Amino acid sequence: RLCGVALFLSQLYVLSGRVGSLMTTKHSQPQSTFAKSLISTSTNTPYLKAAESTEIPPYVTKCPSNGLCSRLPPDCMTCNTNYSCVYGKPATFDCKVKPHVHCVDQNNHEQENFTINMTCQFCWQLATTDYVCTNSTNCMTVSCPRQRYNATCTVRDHVHCLGNRVFPKMLYCNWTGGYKWSTALALSITLGGFGADRFYLGQWREGLGKLFSFGGLGIWTLIDMLLIGVGYVGPADGSLYI
Repeated sequence: RLCGVALFLSQLYVLSGRVGSLMTTKHSQPQSTFAKSLISTSTNTPYLKAAESTEIPPYVTKCPSNGLCSRLPPDCMTCNTNYSCVYGKPATFDCKVKPHVHCVDQNNHEQENFTINMTCQFCWQLATTDYVCTNSTNCMTVSCPRQRYNATCTVRDHVHCLGNRVFPKMLYCNWTGGYKWSTALALSITLGGFGADRFYLGQWREGLGKLFSFGGLGIWTLIDMLLIGVGYVGPADGSLYI
């Protein structure tokens, strides 16, 4: 009997242990689910903050508010460009304003979709007055042949064109250091025998040579008058006359 009672108690102990483990598992499942929800919430927090961001894009500063949509700068709109248009001919493009940009039509009604008329040509094919390029002061403007330099050009805000609005281009050296052609010619005529014209242009060696040779006995003076008059002799820094 004692053995039977002991066997019964051991089985009861094992059964109670299984029931306890099942209860622990059931209670731990909601806790793990809650932990997962916390993890997912913390993971999605940056996404929610990014979605709620109200930062204004930098292009908005170039876009006049409540103006005509057709007169907005190209940076304020997105257009469906038609590259099959005929070069040099008028073309019509469907455009849409970018976010945070407000414009109106001819009747002062706010609109988002509109059309613009422009000439079918790429930006690098525009006239020189339609874009602005960087200048270089490291090249000679009076060299033969004339030197070129790599410039970066940007289309003006009110001009519409196809392709990239910022493009590279080879340009002739055309910078100036502030020297006047009229002043150089006047010095060559009046004080050329003393090298004043060469001194003015920054050519000190030639100026000293003319000074101590009395203008090459007048021959050098006459030659410089002719060369400065036709623009062949220019400033020593390689710039253009004003």
